[in-house]
Amino acid sequence: MSSDPLFPALARGGTAPAVRFGERELDYARLRRAVLATAARIGDARRVALWATPTLETAVGALAALAAGAELVPLNPRSGERELAHVLGDSAPELVLAAEEVELAGLPVVRPDVSGDGPERDWPSEPDDEATALIIYTSGTTGPPKGAVIPRRAVRATLDALAQAWAWTEDDVLVHALPLFHVHGLVLGVLGPVRRGGALRHLGRFSTAGVRDELAGGATMLFGVPTMYHRLAQDVGDDPALAKALAGARLLVSGSAALAPRDHRAIEAATGRQVIERYGMTETLMSTAVRPDAAHRPGTVGTPLAGVELRLVDEAGLPFDHRDGESVGEIQVRGANLFAGYLGRPEATAEAFAAEGWFRTGDMAVLDPDGAVRIVGRKSTDLIKSGGYKIGAGEIENVLQEHPAVAEAAVTGEPDPDLGERIVAWIVPADPGAPPTLDTLADHVAARLAPHKRPREVRHLAALPRNDMGKVMKRSLGAA
Repeated sequence: MSSDPLFPALARGGTAPAVRFGERELDYARLRRAVLATAARIGDARRVALWATPTLETAVGALAALAAGAELVPLNPRSGERELAHVLGDSAPELVLAAEEVELAGLPVVRPDVSGDGPERDWPSEPDDEATALIIYTSGTTGPPKGAVIPRRAVRATLDALAQAWAWTEDDVLVHALPLFHVHGLVLGVLGPVRRGGALRHLGRFSTAGVRDELAGGATMLFGVPTMYHRLAQDVGDDPALAKALAGARLLVSGSAALAPRDHRAIEAATGRQVIERYGMTETLMSTAVRPDAAHRPGTVGTPLAGVELRLVDEAGLPFDHRDGESVGEIQVRGANLFAGYLGRPEATAEAFAAEGWFRTGDMAVLDPDGAVRIVGRKSTDLIKSGGYKIGAGEIENVLQEHPAVAEAAVTGEPDPDLGERIVAWIVPADPGAPPTLDTLADHVAARLAPHKRPREVRHLAALPRNDMGKVMKRSLGAA
């Protein structure tokens, strides 16, 4: 149990800048009053939903719920009616925090107070570390979304481990435009800077000009997803002011999906700065990260964070430590960063864990000689068994995206009577009028990886289907 507030700087108040969305900004003293006024509106509600629009109200509402000791259920405003009905029915919140009037299962709507002009109040006592902070719903790729129950100790452990890895302090100013209904944008992007006592500047909507202006105006860190960094990579060579702003940032972090090596190289060539990556998921929050002072190889996501144990296991569930960059295994992790289980699903929770508290991530990876983790895909969609080999789709995708005729690439496996599964490349051509041929791409992959990893079929698309976090929805490809 911890008696220390989850957000010490917020509990103290003060005149340092805290959060800014567009033209609306609160320092720590005014944010403290706004959070406590909103917590009073929440009252004794045990569980509350959050209509997570990219607004100041969302940030205040999230902090208020955590200050009040309520369990927070972030909602994606772009979810369809069926998914929203499932999440609300499954989690049964007592009210919804929202910046606007919304009709959600008849729930009362509480609008967070963002004036910061309320009366001074005492900071509430800190709940137990095992108390639930958040219930975040998974993407539901293998069925209805499940609510991952995230305790306060997991939030504390992840944010403190990242602070150690990245030397993240109260002097840092974070800029991002991430959605606020999931781990990346909400936990790392809102709770992270407030836990440190630093500042957040949220762009509302991503633009390279917005990033340029905020970094040029004193922001020190940028969080983004690959689609954002791809746009930065496209613009940075022709925009000296953008290149200068990115070069002046202390930390450029990409997450939620792999960043293409081409984009890594374009940004580094123009700025002299590397984009670093990290690895996590809803159930684990953050597990690994590249350190800023480490030589980062595109495709790797660093080494385990402090307090996180990580291992690879084979198909029999036996751990191995082959640091050869080739031996593929499933990642399992354990540590204080883990979730407590799936809401109301004890069977699913038990199935998610191996013996001795190891969580089965379902992600496949290899270990490089220095211990860095390189993700090669999801066990359910990205592990391809072809010709007696186990092949990770991710490494093929990275190589395909290095070809000048390829704008985007995804790789799947499909049943094959001879090979077991054949490798299929889904390609968005750089020039739709001259798409790359199968032979061209097969030779490109075989020369850089191994002949058995070459695609056996190529399908051209105008765009890859992606979710709000930039991840390719491969099940949609399979149905195409």
